[in-house]
Order: sequence, then C-alpha cells, then structure tokens
Amino acid sequence: MKESSRKQGAMSPCAACKLLRRRCAQDCVFAPYFPADEPQKFANVHKVFGASNVNKMLQELPEHQRSDAVSSMVYEANARVRDPVYGCVGAISSLQQQVDVLQTQLAIAQAEVVHMRMRQYPSSSNGPNNSPDNNDSPSAKLMSSQTKSFYIDQANLGESLWSC
Repeated sequence: MKESSRKQGAMSPCAACKLLRRRCAQDCVFAPYFPADEPQKFANVHKVFGASNVNKMLQELPEHQRSDAVSSMVYEANARVRDPVYGCVGAISSLQQQVDVLQTQLAIAQAEVVHMRMRQYPSSSNGPNNSPDNNDSPSAKLMSSQTKSFYIDQANLGESLWSC
C-alpha cells in the first residue's frame, strides 16, 4: 500500500532523503527500509556508516536480503550510539557475562540438590570405611567444596519451590 501511494507522489520523502535534503525518487533504495515516520532510524545509521556506504551495501545485495541487512545496520548503529567504544560487542559481552553467572548459579543449585538427596537417602552399604565423610573421590571433593557454604533448612522448603 505504501509503495503504490508513493509511486503516485502522495507520500513524503523517505527519512534518508529528508535527512540528506534531496528529492526522493520512485526507485530510491532507502525508501522501503527508512520510512518518513522513523527519521531517527536513518539518522543513526547515517551517523555510523554514512549514506554512501549504506547505499553501496544495499545495492550490492539481492532485494530479499536487504531488509535483514538494514535491520543489522540499525541494530549496530543504535548500539554504537549508546556505546561508542564497544557497540553491540559490549551488549554481547554483557549478555555472555550474565549467562556465565547464571550457569554458575545453576551448577551450584544442582550440586545442592544432589547433596540434599545424598543426605535424605543415605546408602545402606556405608560401613566404617565407606562413609560419606571418608569418601576421597574427586566428585565427592568437588561436591563437598561446592556445598560447604550452603545450608538449606529443609523444614522451610515448601512445595511452592517444586510445584509447576
């Protein structure tokens, strides 16, 4: 719908042509991706990449890939405006740090569950030399070092933690 009314000349120039103060032609490469009602979108892309470079990139791509390329450029440009030094790499790094922290928390929680199960269901084959306290296996040492600082009051654990 926008395309057909644009060809009739009823639409205003695209955001790129407005910012560049030029006449917006019917075959404008920017028009489908930078509508007039989103001027900041092109302003950021222009500030980071330059209009000439964006024009070259879009013309070198097949039309079915241009929309994805514009989305990537807009994302990178917005990230670069927020963080001029690192851009989207800074956002990716921050997210990776969050993933690392959450993976560590998950491993500790899983270790706590194993530890609680071991305490709840002690093995009946534990003799004097086979008690959990005398177990020198690497997994037992790891388990012991990860769970020493955690004490879970089983009386205060409600079913709400385990219910869906």
